Amino acid sequence: MIKVSIIVPVFGVEFFIGRCVDSLMQQTLSEVEYIFVDDVTPDKSMAVLEDTLSRYPKRMEHVKILHHQKNQGLPAARNTGLAVATGEYVFHCDSDDFVEPDMLEKMYLAAKAKDADLVWSDWYLSYQNKERYMKQPDYSSAEDALRGVLAGAMKYNVWNKLVRRSLYSDNGISFPAGFGMGEDMTMIRLLACADKVAYVPEAFYHYVKMNTGAMTAMWSEKHLKDLQHNVQQTVDFVLTQKGSAIDLYIAFFKLNVKLPFLISDDRNLYRLWQDWYPESNAFIWQNKDICLRTRVLQLMAGWHQFWVVWLYYKIVQQGIYSYILGYR
Repeated sequence: MIKVSIIVPVFGVEFFIGRCVDSLMQQTLSEVEYIFVDDVTPDKSMAVLEDTLSRYPKRMEHVKILHHQKNQGLPAARNTGLAVATGEYVFHCDSDDFVEPDMLEKMYLAAKAKDADLVWSDWYLSYQNKERYMKQPDYSSAEDALRGVLAGAMKYNVWNKLVRRSLYSDNGISFPAGFGMGEDMTMIRLLACADKVAYVPEAFYHYVKMNTGAMTAMWSEKHLKDLQHNVQQTVDFVLTQKGSAIDLYIAFFKLNVKLPFLISDDRNLYRLWQDWYPESNAFIWQNKDICLRTRVLQLMAGWHQFWVVWLYYKIVQQGIYSYILGYR
């Protein structure tokens, strides 16, 4: 029996995929299915993949390599992998990251111990010279975990979560093909359908962050439209599942979606913050799941005191954090 299907989209990662695949092949869990999806990568990623796989002949029986005929984007690649996955649980790994060897075994054991539909763990934010341990909260119920994710206390990243495969199929959940920005919100929809959850208080996943420049670079018109689409899809789904009882946390979620617009010195992004979900601004102070500093920053924006927002970015983000993490 395949215990875990691990899905790895491949595109433009020739300098990283070797390390990623090595870390996956060295997992201590034996019953693992590896699904690599070539999204028409333009570089030598597939050659590096095949060369790395050749060093693990005992794993090859459970390796599947799929090829798109044209580039379809990350969410579609995840869906392609899901369509052929046979494992009891599914784990998504990005091909420029890497993992600890005992990750799948410990997360799977935690899932079985609690009969959990979804398991999450801590993770590492990996810069060129340093790593930062990213602690996640513990929740005893799926309902509490959902509220924590919407409030911003827990990240909805796709790559530190093990999910029962039937949670996708039984609830008609897939990744938003064609809408890449915010595609990780799929985890929120899955969590809204989960019955039992589990948390492993260890970090296994190394999320590699190479571009430490300003957030402005990521906000193209396409990115913004994708993000709005995924927010609406997520909100509609959660409200259908949970009803008006979750309204306050939907407001918190919208505040968290637009928070990155304030982590910048770009006045155009400040205007976007004002334009997006203004109805949520009234609930800034009520979100006790996020730190006081973040709430104050949002309040300053709500009061149009963007000189404070700009100063925060210059001193804290570009100054203190850059020095601590050693990327400046």
